[in-house]
Amino acid sequence: MQGVPRHKHWPVAAGRTRLIVVLAVLLLGITGCAESSEPAKPGVLTVGVREPASLLPADLRDQAGRMLVGALWTPLVDYDAATGKSTPRAAESVSSTDQLTWEIKLRADGRFHDGTPVTARSYVDTWHTVADERWAGSGALTEVLRPVAITAPDEHTVRIVLDRPFGQVPAVLASPALLPLPASVLASRDWAGFAADPIGNGPFRMAEPWRRGAGGRISRVVEAAGKAREIQFRVGASAAQYDQVKAGSLDLASEVPGERHDAMHHDFADRHAMWPLPEAGYLAFPLSDKRFEDAAVRYAFAMAVDRAALAADPLAHQVDPARAILPPGVAPGERSGTCRPCLHDQAAAKSFLGQVAFAGPVTLYFGAGQEQWARTLADQIGTALAVEVTARQRGDEANAPGDGPFLVTRALSTSSPYEVLAALAKSAGYADDGFAQLLASADSIGASADSGQLYRLAENQLLRDLPVAPLWSGHGHAVWAARVHEVTTAPLQGIDLASISV
Repeated sequence: MQGVPRHKHWPVAAGRTRLIVVLAVLLLGITGCAESSEPAKPGVLTVGVREPASLLPADLRDQAGRMLVGALWTPLVDYDAATGKSTPRAAESVSSTDQLTWEIKLRADGRFHDGTPVTARSYVDTWHTVADERWAGSGALTEVLRPVAITAPDEHTVRIVLDRPFGQVPAVLASPALLPLPASVLASRDWAGFAADPIGNGPFRMAEPWRRGAGGRISRVVEAAGKAREIQFRVGASAAQYDQVKAGSLDLASEVPGERHDAMHHDFADRHAMWPLPEAGYLAFPLSDKRFEDAAVRYAFAMAVDRAALAADPLAHQVDPARAILPPGVAPGERSGTCRPCLHDQAAAKSFLGQVAFAGPVTLYFGAGQEQWARTLADQIGTALAVEVTARQRGDEANAPGDGPFLVTRALSTSSPYEVLAALAKSAGYADDGFAQLLASADSIGASADSGQLYRLAENQLLRDLPVAPLWSGHGHAVWAARVHEVTTAPLQGIDLASISV
């Protein structure tokens, strides 16, 4: 018959040979798959991150950079904004008798990872460099601390003389922007080279230079029982890293994208964290525009905003709706009252606007990185108030626009309430003697519950006069594998890699 092969039955020996070959191929395939998913190594932690913008401590602009620098350096103090308490770290003590002249005593055993000592001159020279270079965090020094003199009376003493009494110095000294740089880079000024292979004074040191687009490794300087002795960083997209942790091929993902936000709570029920970030968004009003002179108009615009919808989309669950002007990461204690202009109340918003003769259209100005949520915000306000509102990108002008409200995003470099309150008043051109006096009173006493109450009073005045309306405050997310324990976080640093056990 046609179509029938010549041999109706395979020889037994040939069949066995082919069976062995097939099994061998299958076994090789299984072995190859196992080797491609490298098993977890004892004491080695794998962490997924986005590409950090910089690893220069005074030029940090994202979560990844803050987390890495927090592992590579030890700050002068740790500071808890909620309680106003500071804990000495690289400093032995921080003291002042008049809140005007401050002395920082350094620990005698401080060393950089290249073996050179960390001295008072290390800080003095670094801080002068930070001011000169105008890095992203330089405002911690030039706008918040505001020294008129920084000296090193001896090898282990830094003396700072300020331009006014300021009790928030410990809060500022916790800033990554004021971490010391070794003499070698201060002399060479090779900032790009240093950012790829930084030399700090912290619990971890670079084990290899950072590779853009790939990642790097850091190793613990002094091993601690149960803690990670080496950390391997992998650069990639946060959605892929989330799935890798879920599959067991990555230990920790340092960000969670919006599309995984709801799933996070059941995928990693007891293995996820959320913490406040040092960033917040505001709607500022042009007080020079006569249409916005009446506070009723400003309240109308503030209460027309649906902050929860804004946080969900287009801000993709990476922020919380604002409940105060001070974001949680720097807020002293708890607010005693409700932030009324933070509430979404369309009826009240229309009622406020109806109290005055208001004429549109209105231009809402936004800057770089704000376009997506600015257009949603403009639509919300326009719909709620029945006013034509158009979002438009600002030019490069230094001054705030005078013919429409504008968005302000503050990335904070310190944990001091002074930084955000003073910066927002300046952004909006708000000048009020009562507010200035409250701020000066809060500044002049030491960091404590009393100063926290005074900062809250200053915040209440901003909420009453409303030169700016709070919109959102940022938060971070992380998820981790079952082998990972003791994950802690802080607003300025993010995930504390040194505390993690594996």
